[in-house]
Amino acid sequence: MENQNHNLKMKNGFRERCYNYSITIIKLINDLPEKRIYWTISDQLLRSATSIGANIVEARSASSKRDYIKYFEIALKSANETKYWLGLLRDALDADKEEINKLLKETGEIANILAASLLTMKGKKQI
Repeated sequence: MENQNHNLKMKNGFRERCYNYSITIIKLINDLPEKRIYWTISDQLLRSATSIGANIVEARSASSKRDYIKYFEIALKSANETKYWLGLLRDALDADKEEINKLLKETGEIANILAASLLTMKGKKQI
């Protein structure tokens, strides 16, 4: 019972972390200049970054373990895509490099948690 409570707290904490991460991304995008070049990148970044948390929340309504795993796989793919868009924003445009580096670090940590969770769910050993 105690282990189940710990797992529930961890899951809720991770969902909250992803939610707060989405808010940070939204604020970053909101502060970008109103130039055409930022539109496409910010649109893609918004979609991929907010998709991470959305898929984790959606997994709660999964109809099977396989379906549950699929949502986590999509969230991991979104995290990897988000790293790409953040990197472009940092390296190709005049954006806040320090803030983006923090977000890249957080994205990497979220991706690592998702990858480890997927390995556990699929019954594979973690190295």
